[in-house]
Amino acid sequence: MNLSKLKQMREKVLKELKHIPDWPKPQKDLRITYWSYRMHSLGKKAKVKKSAKEVLDECIEHLRKHGGIYLQKSSDYEFQYDKEFFQSKRG
Repeated sequence: MNLSKLKQMREKVLKELKHIPDWPKPQKDLRITYWSYRMHSLGKKAKVKKSAKEVLDECIEHLRKHGGIYLQKSSDYEFQYDKEFFQSKRG
């Protein structure tokens, strides 16, 4: 992969992460998972193009089913993120 493309991908994901709080601790799980899933979704090996919102929804579903470092698997935790920002990133 071209280093310029990788840098652009990282910058994009870092900007998106500004819209996902890092506290309380379960939010860190969401941010870690989002970074990984989103970078993969933007890479050349991605099979399907996904929006930021689609990736975020996948991350939340994954964490609810499997848990994370700080969060036990649970459908009770209400993850926080900038809903307006991610709704505008749907397509």
